[in-house]
Amino acid sequence: MKALIIDDESLARKRISNLLSDIKEIEVLEECSSGKEAINAISNKKPDLIFLDIQITDMTGFDVLKQIDPLTRPLIIFITAFDEFALKAFDFFAFDYLLKPFKDERFFQSTNKVIELLTSNKSNILNRKISDLLRYIENPNEDFPETKKTKLAIRANGKISFIEKNNIKYIQASGYYAEIFTEHKKFLLRESLNSLLDQLKPYNFARIHRSTIINTSFISEVLYSNYGEIDVKMQDEKLFRISKTYKKEFQKKMGI
Repeated sequence: MKALIIDDESLARKRISNLLSDIKEIEVLEECSSGKEAINAISNKKPDLIFLDIQITDMTGFDVLKQIDPLTRPLIIFITAFDEFALKAFDFFAFDYLLKPFKDERFFQSTNKVIELLTSNKSNILNRKISDLLRYIENPNEDFPETKKTKLAIRANGKISFIEKNNIKYIQASGYYAEIFTEHKKFLLRESLNSLLDQLKPYNFARIHRSTIINTSFISEVLYSNYGEIDVKMQDEKLFRISKTYKKEFQKKMGI
């Protein structure tokens, strides 16, 4: 695989080049320090892969990609310092990227994914994602029915985990955080329950308490007391009380 490194920081380019020297499948053609250099190098040298920094001095990495013919566009590993808008875009499309400062292990994980894509002839999938990503950058309010999020992005410890929404059993508020429980693991996310509920639509989630959201697919039983109170028992035997505030809405949702 022929590769270009595009970053306006010389130390960052050198580090990537050093890391790539350990990967026999990838050969570095050139290092570019500006968007203009990058566009010329991509057009003339036609690399298979580019390592693209989002924040270059003369333009953004997205601006570079807009100048490249989609039919000859190389595979891309995005590299960026924290940029909230870019990260939201990547999360929306479940797109892999390297967040500075990244560890060597994380770098090799990304490059291995790209090598697997090329060898399995699935690079067209990634190319379609890139096209959708660029459309989203230009029109962030546009609806993308073909890329509706089925996963929830959890950013922690320098990496992002993606959870299938259908696999979430319930969510509980814990101070400024939300504890997200799946069948095999618990995740901690600094997010409000209101925000999470919006992200989980239109899946089978219901707010049953100011501190609790449940996936109704994991309900085992609904239990009534003599005092008109309702509890739900989940399939893992966890019991939750439904507060008066959410009682009617829950009953309507469940048809009971």
